[in-house]
Amino acid sequence: MEKVLVFGHLNPDTDSIASAISFAYLQQQLGVNAEAVALGTPNEETEYALNTFGFEPLRVIETAANEVKEVMLVDHNEAQQTVKDIKDVRVSYVVDHHRIAFECAEPLFYRAEPVGCTNTIIYKLYQEHNVEIPANIAGMMLSAIISDTLLFKSPTCTPFDVEVAKKLAEIAGVDAETYGLEMLKAGTNLATKTEKELLNADAKSFDMNGVTVRIDQVNTVDFADVLSRKDALEAEMLKENEEEGYDLFVLLITNILDSDSIVIALGEGVDKVEAAFETTLEENQSLLKGVVSRKKQVVPPLTEAFNG
Repeated sequence: MEKVLVFGHLNPDTDSIASAISFAYLQQQLGVNAEAVALGTPNEETEYALNTFGFEPLRVIETAANEVKEVMLVDHNEAQQTVKDIKDVRVSYVVDHHRIAFECAEPLFYRAEPVGCTNTIIYKLYQEHNVEIPANIAGMMLSAIISDTLLFKSPTCTPFDVEVAKKLAEIAGVDAETYGLEMLKAGTNLATKTEKELLNADAKSFDMNGVTVRIDQVNTVDFADVLSRKDALEAEMLKENEEEGYDLFVLLITNILDSDSIVIALGEGVDKVEAAFETTLEENQSLLKGVVSRKKQVVPPLTEAFNG
């Protein structure tokens, strides 16, 4: 039986890594020779989850066609966010909770739902196939839900996300609130990261009406920790725009305790950022009260602004 690779998006977050692990295991129980891999190294938050539940970091790949003919995508579906040779392999399955921007020439299984986390959908798939979830995998799935919903505070969080998280916490043998806060705090240790690392740790590229918009999100418990490095971050943002061909770089700094964000934007289309959030950027930045979700509160209004 030929091997199938299962992976999440570039610059993987906790949901991306956990989805690859949980979905690959499910496929293995269904008789598929599936291997979970990653398109980048885990961040500190994800490392905390991996260490807590006894997993080694996933093998990192840059291309897939040199290994397999078939892949399965989790937690993403956009070409800008996946392996560069995605057109050279067959995508047989997608499980995602983001906007759909996927094109393919062949039929495939596609499961997308408007929930807070891909692992919430994967939980459903386990139930539908009557496959028991091991405690360590339940822990990773719980970690993903906590991460993507900011401990159930994000507007992307649904009642079903909360229900699934409670069930997974029971299987994993942890208290979701206590464990979740410690995991999120582990991801806010920014002092050891360079500006380039900060800007690429959780960054995604989006095509918005022909404009390439790069959006990075950095979580913190104190805005000052990040803003103290603003000049260096802005210099790196401009450098990335020039070297990587981004038209606009948007940095979202999110305070996980207060559930607010500061946006910093540089490049072409800054006026679209102001229009999207009905704000005025002063020295390239603005406070966005109550904004914590890139998927629901940042990408949609920006897309509308660029299409308007």
